[in-house]
Amino acid sequence: MQALLGRKIRMTQIFDDAGRMIPATAIEAGPCMVVQVKTSENDGYGAIQLGFGAVEKKDGLSQPEYGHCVTRWKTKPFKHLWEVHTDNPGEYQSGQVFSVDVFKEGDRVDVIGISKGKGFAGGMKRHNWKGGRDTHGSMWHRAIGSVGASSYPSRVFPGHTMPGHMGFERVTVHNLKVLKVDPEAGLLYVKGAIPGARSSLVFIRKTNRGLKARHK
Repeated sequence: MQALLGRKIRMTQIFDDAGRMIPATAIEAGPCMVVQVKTSENDGYGAIQLGFGAVEKKDGLSQPEYGHCVTRWKTKPFKHLWEVHTDNPGEYQSGQVFSVDVFKEGDRVDVIGISKGKGFAGGMKRHNWKGGRDTHGSMWHRAIGSVGASSYPSRVFPGHTMPGHMGFERVTVHNLKVLKVDPEAGLLYVKGAIPGARSSLVFIRKTNRGLKARHK
């Protein structure tokens, strides 16, 4: 299984053998423990539940979260749990630990995270609206303007771009190249940027997409 939970550390740069600078993101990937194994017979599908961010005390965890790990599955309590679907759940068992060495240099991965929250934003910033003209007293340079017909259908269609909360959404960046794996420090370096602020939770998995020329 090539999937791990991790924590975004920071952006950095790595130089290749030709001396070219490559932008990279450092991720503290793992260690992750298998908390629960789900099978088709018991749960209707095959998956394993990974735990990341072990805590020594119950502080910050609810009783169901604490009991799920400690009482039911006899593992450490974890701040973060993530389910990974698999066709062969029988190959795993509760308490099994995976570290950053499940990946190797040159692998292609997808990284899932929560983007930075930008707060309330208008349509020009949030959806790249053109905006109104700046001359002849238009009075609506950055305003919303018309959003629908008045007589028919006399309503705003669902999905219309509007001002609102920007960011803080689940974002997946596909097909990133693994530049370096540091098992001693537990760090994974991937090419380019990934979503989220520093110290935010991310999920790294082996990509299921084909290679693209721009990622070579």
